[in-house]
Amino acid sequence: MRRRLLLGPVLIAALIGLLWLDEFVDLLGSPGWLATLTGEATCPAGLAILPIVVFLSMLGAAELAAIIRAKGVAASTPWTVAAAMVGLAAWGVAGTAASTMTSAAFAFSSVVGVLVGSMVFYARHKSSEGVTAAASGSLLSFAYLGVMPGFILALRAEHSAWVLLWVLLTIKACDTGAYFTGKAIGRHKLIPWLSPGKTWEGLGGGVVWSVVSGGLGAWLLVRAGIAAPGVGAGLVAGAVFALLGQGGDLLESMLKRDAGIKDSGASLPGFGGVLDIIDSPILVVPVAFWWLRMVG
Repeated sequence: MRRRLLLGPVLIAALIGLLWLDEFVDLLGSPGWLATLTGEATCPAGLAILPIVVFLSMLGAAELAAIIRAKGVAASTPWTVAAAMVGLAAWGVAGTAASTMTSAAFAFSSVVGVLVGSMVFYARHKSSEGVTAAASGSLLSFAYLGVMPGFILALRAEHSAWVLLWVLLTIKACDTGAYFTGKAIGRHKLIPWLSPGKTWEGLGGGVVWSVVSGGLGAWLLVRAGIAAPGVGAGLVAGAVFALLGQGGDLLESMLKRDAGIKDSGASLPGFGGVLDIIDSPILVVPVAFWWLRMVG
């Protein structure tokens, strides 16, 4: 807990600073070559956070490769990382496509490319043993750590960086609330066979924290004149994001339990690996993207 209390505020401060930088860069004049490519006079939204999303995706994919190997599947770390990068790149190319059909065709072609390329790569030693399982791991990396994190950039492209911050903090508020509430009063196990540390009391506390964060964040955004949902919608979003975020945490727990390991890594003291930090946001942000479109 001491390590979490020390590192947690540092990560939050770094996130706020990064999104402030992204807002600042978004107002800068775009270089000639970039203006020609994007058709915009200013730098595209998300330019500052793009390297961080790529970096976290790469680290997460490397951890995923280790999890797959722990299950006895010969997953290549470079190839698993490459599959995730193809998923992210598909966002960039599809977003600049001239037509919807071209965009969809490229996105689906990238899936085919990862599948066929993976089967060829893992059969390079002239053996079919384990090829199907290893190729499936590549597709998992493509979707889980390529396509899903790409929604962070898609959300930023349509909204202020402060709206993205609100979404991320509302998601992580549930993790924080669930952790401390569960430690304090947790008695009844949520899903003992999958995540023995989670309790119903912790889940309830996490949802309350997210609801408060969602409503308060939405109120602050509106007060600041930033286009965002109202307080009522923010309260609802807090509850939805909290429950989905816990689903993302349980999804990663399933991967780890299946492989027989406790943490995805040890790169973040007190938290575990990168996957242990981003597991809830990468599942919730796609839903947040569509939800924000629906509520305007």
